[in-house]
Amino acid sequence: MATLAARERRLGWGLIAPALVWTAAFFLLPFAAMLALSFAHMEGRAIVSGLSLDNYARALGDPTMLKALVNSLEITAIVTLVSVLLAWPLAATIAWTIPPRLQRLALLLAVLPFWTSYVVRSYSWLLVLGKNGVLNKALIGAGLLGEPLQLASTRSATVIGFVHFFVMLLTLTIYANLVQLSPNYARAAADLGASRLRVLWHVILPLTLPGILTGAFLTFVLCIGDYITPQILGGNTELTLPQLIMLQLQRSGNFPLASALSVVLMAVVTLAYAAVARWIRLDRL
Repeated sequence: MATLAARERRLGWGLIAPALVWTAAFFLLPFAAMLALSFAHMEGRAIVSGLSLDNYARALGDPTMLKALVNSLEITAIVTLVSVLLAWPLAATIAWTIPPRLQRLALLLAVLPFWTSYVVRSYSWLLVLGKNGVLNKALIGAGLLGEPLQLASTRSATVIGFVHFFVMLLTLTIYANLVQLSPNYARAAADLGASRLRVLWHVILPLTLPGILTGAFLTFVLCIGDYITPQILGGNTELTLPQLIMLQLQRSGNFPLASALSVVLMAVVTLAYAAVARWIRLDRL
């Protein structure tokens, strides 16, 4: 019996070993190197190793860098909220109103933006929102505007570009929850006198909360660490933390400070994960 258990343990470790090696080689080791580099400092153009906290003090104390972190958090919060508000009705429409034989086609159409290059999507929105873009030309041609609006290189443009992408991601996670719900929950609540609104608010929404939180967390992680969309659609008018990190790498060559900023970003993502995981655990109690 003991031999069989030992054999099963060895088999289990053998099955997960490739994943562990991959994670160690491409995540843990690079992160450890970045963490060690964040305690170094620059002397001219040379990196001097050490255990200094100056980079973290600057990352969290410099008004420009602190503002970049706040901008990232604000944009990410807005994108996540708007994406959830748009994705839930879309997922419910696909799950409840479209015949089952056509739902796969509907989901396929919903995820079509994923098949387009991320950079191409961002530049496409730039063509729509620019001063000479499709939207301004349409509004001026309809007589609704006398001069073009400044839509590109703004926070709103960044939010629009993000929402276009993440609504699709959230739709998939919420749809996966909705199709698993038994209709008996809604019927039981209706039999007890609950209105459709109460059934939706007190029965359906709580049961789909794991899907909402999972999609929202994925949206948070991908959005707060994104560099391309803010750079293309937001320009440099309002720096986000990934943009600031790239500036430190490309212009200043300050790798220790860029590493400290990256560690701060990782810490924010870790706190978000802990909050979501705790919320899901408490919801299941």
